[in-house]
Amino acid sequence: MKALTNPLAALLLTATSLIPLATAKHIMIPATSFNSQADFDTDWNYLYPWGSDHNGAARMKESQATLSDGVLTLTATRVDGEPPAEHGGRQIAIRYLSGAVHAKEHFNVSPGGGYDFAGEFRAPVARGTWPAFWLTGVDSWPPEVDMAEWKGSGKISFNTFNTSSEVRALDVDYPGPDNFHKILCEIRDINGQDVSVRFVMDGREIETQYGRGFVGKPLYL
Repeated sequence: MKALTNPLAALLLTATSLIPLATAKHIMIPATSFNSQADFDTDWNYLYPWGSDHNGAARMKESQATLSDGVLTLTATRVDGEPPAEHGGRQIAIRYLSGAVHAKEHFNVSPGGGYDFAGEFRAPVARGTWPAFWLTGVDSWPPEVDMAEWKGSGKISFNTFNTSSEVRALDVDYPGPDNFHKILCEIRDINGQDVSVRFVMDGREIETQYGRGFVGKPLYL
């Protein structure tokens, strides 16, 4: 499945997930989930799991996420007059309407298990854009894994949060932003408590990071 993202698009997005890896594979979200509205509605919801606003200058709306020929497109539109968002005790001016989707399933790494998350993305890297393909905790934060994040720097980022200050963040060159690139993130239990997080782009291993205490904690995609 593929996702096309425009400036300020935000995604908890496309995944093919396998569990448990050590014994059997089970596809939780099929590659056909963007083929039709009915397919989409089976596996995905619009907006963030908590609503339309997060920590940026874009407000998510269902109308900014469209399906066509098996591709999900998230589009940002400049707006004026939107009421501000509130995050962390501060107000944030809303300058754009954009799109986000999240999986209906939660993903909980069991002891001895794990998941593969994979998708194909075409995302901008120009200043002011911030698409992301990420996992975040359902019941607490962290855990968070940014399986792909384009923060308007011309690069792509791969990040794992253990705390707000204990973060492994890696920025690498992002070739050909006008082309689709395949992102794969393999998450595995390593000791009954912690996980390894292996990042792969276009078949090339980027890095393996580690999440402390991620086992047993449900994640939004």
